[in-house]
Amino acid sequence: MPLNVKPSAAGTPAPGARPRRQVAALLVALAVSWAVSLLGSLPIRINAGGWYAMANKAPWTPPAWMFGSAWLVLYVAMAVAAWLVWRQRRFPRRAALRVYGGLLLLNLSWPLTFFGLYPIMGSAALWLAMLLIAVHAALATVTVLRFGPISTAAGVLMLPYVSWLVFSASLNLYAAVNN
Repeated sequence: MPLNVKPSAAGTPAPGARPRRQVAALLVALAVSWAVSLLGSLPIRINAGGWYAMANKAPWTPPAWMFGSAWLVLYVAMAVAAWLVWRQRRFPRRAALRVYGGLLLLNLSWPLTFFGLYPIMGSAALWLAMLLIAVHAALATVTVLRFGPISTAAGVLMLPYVSWLVFSASLNLYAAVNN
C-alpha cells in the first residue's frame, strides 16, 4: 500500500469514491425500494375494501393510515441501509446485499399471499402468509447481522424493520386464528 494513502475508516467509502456515483446509487436503492413498495401494495389496495374490511382483526391493529406511514419510513431506512453497505469497500458485501435482495422478494410475496390469495384459498392463505412472515422476520434478522459488521449504521437502520415484521406477524397470527 502506498505510504500517502490511508485506508478508509469503518463505515466510509473507499478513497476516491465519486460523489455523483454515490448519489446515483442512493437514488437507485430508493427507487428499488419504492418499486417493491408499489408492487407489494397492489394486492392490499385491491382487497383492503373487500374481504379484509370485513375480517376479524386484532384489537391492537393500528389505523390504516399508519401502515402506509410506517412502510414509507421503513422502505427509506432499508434503502439507505443497503446503500451504506454498497458504498463500503473495506469489507465483502456481496453476500449481505444478496440477503437484502431475498428480503425484498419476501416483502413482495407476503401481501400477495395474505391479501391476494385469501379470496381463493381462505384461511389457508393466512397460515401460508404466517409462514412467510416468520421466514421474512428471520431473514430480516440475518440482514441486520450481515449489515452490522459492514456498517453499524446500516445494521441499526434495519432494526425497526425487524420489529415491524414481528408486530405484523402478531396481526397475521390473529387473522389466521380468527378468520
